Amino acid sequence: MNSSKAVLSFENAPPFAAPLRFFLTAPLFAVLAGLLVMIEGPALFASRWTPGALAATHLLTVGFMLQVMLGALIQILPVVAGADLPRPLALARAVHVGLSGGGLLLVVGFWFGQPWALEGGGLLLGGTASLFLVAMLFALRGVPSTSPTIRGLKFALLGLAFVVALGLLMALALAEGWALPLPLLADLHAGWGLGGWAGILLAAMAYVVVPMFQLTPAYPVRPSWWFPLAVLVALLGWSCGVVFEQAWLVRLSQLLAAIAGLAFAGLTLRLQAQRRRAKADTTYRYWQLGLSSSIAALLMLAIAALWPAASELPGWTIAFGILIVVGGFLPFIIGMLYKIVPFLAWMHLQNYGATRVMAPPMPKLLPDVEINRQMQAYGVAFVLLLAAVLLPDWLGRLAGLAFAVANGGLAWVLYRAVGRYRQAWLDMTLKLAIKKR
Repeated sequence: MNSSKAVLSFENAPPFAAPLRFFLTAPLFAVLAGLLVMIEGPALFASRWTPGALAATHLLTVGFMLQVMLGALIQILPVVAGADLPRPLALARAVHVGLSGGGLLLVVGFWFGQPWALEGGGLLLGGTASLFLVAMLFALRGVPSTSPTIRGLKFALLGLAFVVALGLLMALALAEGWALPLPLLADLHAGWGLGGWAGILLAAMAYVVVPMFQLTPAYPVRPSWWFPLAVLVALLGWSCGVVFEQAWLVRLSQLLAAIAGLAFAGLTLRLQAQRRRAKADTTYRYWQLGLSSSIAALLMLAIAALWPAASELPGWTIAFGILIVVGGFLPFIIGMLYKIVPFLAWMHLQNYGATRVMAPPMPKLLPDVEINRQMQAYGVAFVLLLAAVLLPDWLGRLAGLAFAVANGGLAWVLYRAVGRYRQAWLDMTLKLAIKKR
């Protein structure tokens, strides 16, 4: 095997409504995060441990990232792995409700310091994630890891199990007052969430969507197989370092995780430089932002692993969080949404027309002019958030407002695309009815 390309089976795709509900809900959580930053203002930038910072972080990681990622998995698992996902629409409804409700409860618990909300949100999210994981494992039983994408999806599900278990443990500890080393567990929770879950899943999906939508060469096979394993080994080492109180092992594992992430980012940049499409579209630009910001964040992680005192510098951890989440993962996800949503809409319309009526092309469903404006607004918000780390009194509230507006624009663009999809469906239904006469 000389590439990491997976065989896609679009005939196994679930109903469009299954992933769509997650894609349309996620931007609303990001809007709430922006409004929370605007309300809290400078206080939020004082420390990662402030109630506002914890609430805003989970609005983005649970409310936005986890929403899109679970929805994407429901969509991509049958297509990429050929996994038989039982009743995908019913699963999507249950997971969507539990994820949204649990995420909001958790945010209320952090922001207002309510133990009942922390405990309830943690338990609801834990139960929802368990339901999702059981369904995924049931679907993947007997599916061989014939490509790096399939193995990456399996590793990512393992990472999700770890991050949810750690999150539930800390939520219960905060609510019940258990004596646990919460700062160390919080760092490990973030490591599993951003590396073992989101990072590995991003890579597994990138092996498919980057060559497919950005017209790059396929990822080379050897790095594609080894990247998820390297991240997993680093996180297991990190976990052992926390459990056995070995600070040197924690730092070494963080350094290894940073090196693995930098290698993946560098490889993706190299492939993008060889893309066959000369014009840089919005998805490409979003990925360039995500890769550049992630590289900066991973360099900060490596520096802190080699020089632990760096993490105590004013604004260091807040800047790292903005770079890796707002500048890294969110642009990756938004860039993929701008390809996946119109593609799925077009695919379902094309199947409905069955060669008798042609579906409208993807640019008609999601025009470039709309997504370009949204990307510009997002770029402004990202720069303001980074600048607010240095000038929170001047820019903190403005940055929050800008972030809310940018993600409100994302919601508007996606809802407009779905509206065009529904209108196209009605138009095609009328044309099919006329042809039958």
